[in-house]
Amino acid sequence: MLRIYSLGRPLAALGPLAGSSSGCRRGYHALPNRIGVTEDGLLLRRLLSHPTVPSNGLFWERHRKGGYQKEQRVPLREQIQNGLKEMRTEFALFAQEWKEKVESDPLVVFRPGEVDVVFGFETQAELDRWVVTSDRDHGQGYSQAAFELSPAGFGLFHGTLESRVPKDGQIKRAGYANIKSMRVRKSFKREAFYDWGQYNTLVMKVRGDGRSYLINLTAEGYYDILWNDIYHYVLYTRGGPHWQLVKIPFSKFFLASKGRVQDQQGPVPLNRITNVGFSVGSRGGHEGSFRLEFDYIGVEFDPSHQEEFAYEMYRQDKYIVGT
Repeated sequence: MLRIYSLGRPLAALGPLAGSSSGCRRGYHALPNRIGVTEDGLLLRRLLSHPTVPSNGLFWERHRKGGYQKEQRVPLREQIQNGLKEMRTEFALFAQEWKEKVESDPLVVFRPGEVDVVFGFETQAELDRWVVTSDRDHGQGYSQAAFELSPAGFGLFHGTLESRVPKDGQIKRAGYANIKSMRVRKSFKREAFYDWGQYNTLVMKVRGDGRSYLINLTAEGYYDILWNDIYHYVLYTRGGPHWQLVKIPFSKFFLASKGRVQDQQGPVPLNRITNVGFSVGSRGGHEGSFRLEFDYIGVEFDPSHQEEFAYEMYRQDKYIVGT
């Protein structure tokens, strides 16, 4: 039984999935020329203007995309025009939020086997809620990917993976593609979260090609050190013409950030999920075409699953973890 849901750090072993390369441009701190010429001032100037101190790697992150953002300057007049065009949509979304708040039933019963669908893939509007990226988009490879409606009327993530790298002397690995849902938000561009605190299982109906895909649950935090917190688990597909129903407990997901699995692990913060994504890579000689078809993605409460966190953590001294 399906019920429509109402809105109300990548693996080090995967390498290219994390977009890891030395081709990412970094900005550097520069000290204003107005600093004093005293001995202490000269020493401070040398320390801060040293070219080996990246501004987005030492103290703070300059941008949430970590160097992969595209700078686009929009004239003020065009910004005002676009804002006026969106007013009708934002007011409609605001009205829908209040309607759900007034009509919502405070008594919610979670029945075994009942799935709340979060993402459907039946229309183009539902597919527009996802962003497709590959190494080609960042000038780091030659892979291609697309996310569109299949002839059968489902969401189809497909493309071609190539591990060939550009001959620029900077990119070391290539061959990845992924899709990621847009950040959930409220009306008037207010950021929000998926609150899945009452659920314990991720459910999806997919039809794959036999490849392994990486599931990404982003739990973006307020501070820059938490911007890249992503919880992962592997999606194994069988291939062939038949659909497979996948159920993965949230307790199985593990934390990684910027291509490194973290020493300090913990359960997924289900009350602050911001994005859902899927990645595929060519590492290990798995080049060529890929194909993953989606019917729906949802969440479920399974009363028989009592596990809170699947991985045993050992208490170690700080100097051991730090190295």
